[in-house]
Amino acid sequence: MTGPELAVGRVVKTHGVRGEVVVDVRTDSPELRFAPGAVLGVQRRGKPGPDTLTVTAARPHAGRLLVRFESVDAMDEAERLRGFTLTVRTDELAPTDDPDEFHDHQLEGLRVVLPTGDEVGVVREVLHTPGGELLSVRTADDVERLVPFVAAIVPEVDLAAGRVLVDPPEGLLGDG
Repeated sequence: MTGPELAVGRVVKTHGVRGEVVVDVRTDSPELRFAPGAVLGVQRRGKPGPDTLTVTAARPHAGRLLVRFESVDAMDEAERLRGFTLTVRTDELAPTDDPDEFHDHQLEGLRVVLPTGDEVGVVREVLHTPGGELLSVRTADDVERLVPFVAAIVPEVDLAAGRVLVDPPEGLLGDG
């Protein structure tokens, strides 16, 4: 795969002896990303392995997915995939119809500003937690601040201007 990629899952362990793996899902559309025939990119951090994997089957299991890939038919083959991050190219993502919904890659790198116009920092990544999405903001003094990605705190995202407006409660950014 070439071009910018977005993580959609991470292989955490094997399941059974026939090559199935447990995947932590990092996408709002697992039914699309892990559909049979879907080709996923692979980020492997120095480990040998394939550049892509083709999904042959996926099913929910304990809040994760059990996934099978082409040419992975045994537990030892599946074990080699442990720790791999599964990706899709950002140019393959369908645009969202909701003006208040964004893909993570659209938010990452945006400047974060206060209503006063003061710049806070830059969105480093979007964290998906059980409590909701958080923007990981790297401040000018190189500190990470987590900002809940909710309308009351993030009232505006302006992709064209490359900025996110935040109106945080006192203390959220370490200012009090």
